[in-house]
Amino acid sequence: MGFELDSEQRRRLGYKLIDFIDAYFSSLPSRAVQLPADKRTFGQLANELPEFGSDAEAVLDDLCHELVNRGFHVPAANYFGLMNPTPAYIAVLAEFLVAALNPQLATLARSQLASKIEVETVRWIAERIGWKSRDEQPAYAGTFTSGGAEANFSALAVALAAHFPDAVDDGVATIGARPVLYASAESHHSVDKATGLLGIGRNAVRRIRVDDCLRIDVAELNKAIANDVRAGYRPFCVVATAGTTNSGAVDNIVALADLCDERKLWLHVDGAYGAAAVFSDKHRDLVRGIERADSVTIDPHKWLAMPYSAGVVITRRPESLRHTFEVATPYMPRDTSALVVDNFKISTQWSRRMNSLKLWLTLRVHGRAAYETLIERQLCLARTFAEWIRNSEQFELVLEPELTIINFRVKNAGSEQQLAAANAAVVDAVTRDGSRWISTTYAGGRSVIRAMIISYLTGEDHLRELQKALLAAVNIPVREAAR
Repeated sequence: MGFELDSEQRRRLGYKLIDFIDAYFSSLPSRAVQLPADKRTFGQLANELPEFGSDAEAVLDDLCHELVNRGFHVPAANYFGLMNPTPAYIAVLAEFLVAALNPQLATLARSQLASKIEVETVRWIAERIGWKSRDEQPAYAGTFTSGGAEANFSALAVALAAHFPDAVDDGVATIGARPVLYASAESHHSVDKATGLLGIGRNAVRRIRVDDCLRIDVAELNKAIANDVRAGYRPFCVVATAGTTNSGAVDNIVALADLCDERKLWLHVDGAYGAAAVFSDKHRDLVRGIERADSVTIDPHKWLAMPYSAGVVITRRPESLRHTFEVATPYMPRDTSALVVDNFKISTQWSRRMNSLKLWLTLRVHGRAAYETLIERQLCLARTFAEWIRNSEQFELVLEPELTIINFRVKNAGSEQQLAAANAAVVDAVTRDGSRWISTTYAGGRSVIRAMIISYLTGEDHLRELQKALLAAVNIPVREAAR
């Protein structure tokens, strides 16, 4: 059997899939996040490699039902978990189109309109950050990535190349002293991964303690930089976080920009989550000072309701981006008259999927104002939930939420170890039947229960049901909840 399907087969399979996805989206406001605990299985599949094919309609039907009936449903309205949203449906359709057309965005010559759409989407983001073009020349450059980890890696590679230009060709050994960079104790682990991959080592990351609001302590940062300079190290970058994974804390970007200007350091803002606030006129001040960063990352597959995968790295130092990634090859077409830079010259990727279309199409169909409404609504829901926790006799608020993550814990649970056990027992009880999902984590070194408003389908009724589940759970003894 070859890969060709005739028109009738294609239409039948396509309509079947669309009907299935439509029914799935209709179920999301009330769908359970996962199976009850006693029905979850985590064993490996043991199917033999198929030698010959099977009926396409039967295979597709079986797969769809298995994925839904036994899956974990991140898009459900009762998912209060990590930064995984319900995808906008128009973005899902964009993914269909990208998969079918399969554009290759390495070069403009091979994907003229697709590349221009990506460049336009990057421009829209840059303008919301506050970076404008000058004399018809962009004062920024950027590219879509597979997500925040690749985006942060790219940004730190650019920062390293900007400070130590010879290292791109001759390696970090030519720098002569160890490069170091700075991030808060709450910043994302992708910073550690990036430094390991860049060859400067994970120990080059100086983790700076945080203040009571879980933001990087700027005074401690300044001391650490001074100490490293005296010790002969080569500081080159500070990573600010706009929306930490644990708590949604946003570092003081203005103060960090002032310090980086004084110290002549690269300021990178990891805004994978929180930088989406630039799409809100009302709440842009949540990331005040972001326009002063040298580079910014943002993940549309977080607060901008895009399906995986979609990250963006963007910098107001376009020459550094190109210096970091540009290579020459004899087999790539050349067009010296093109105003758009070939993407393989500003990206870690070579063969590139068109991850920009879903955001571009969503903005074309719904407009920026839809994000204004989304951000306002979710911030209000988070604050309402935080107020309920604040007035609760059973729980206490650990931190005032800056974005849409709420950290709280069981009241009067005893020692830190007992508190962690009590928090875990509550989460286990709340999630055991599979209806909804919350989690535990550590924020500022303290055990907390973490709930996040991330789905555009989540409403006040979902929060009320979560509150009922929490109140029921807190009265279950730890040992009973853990069974």
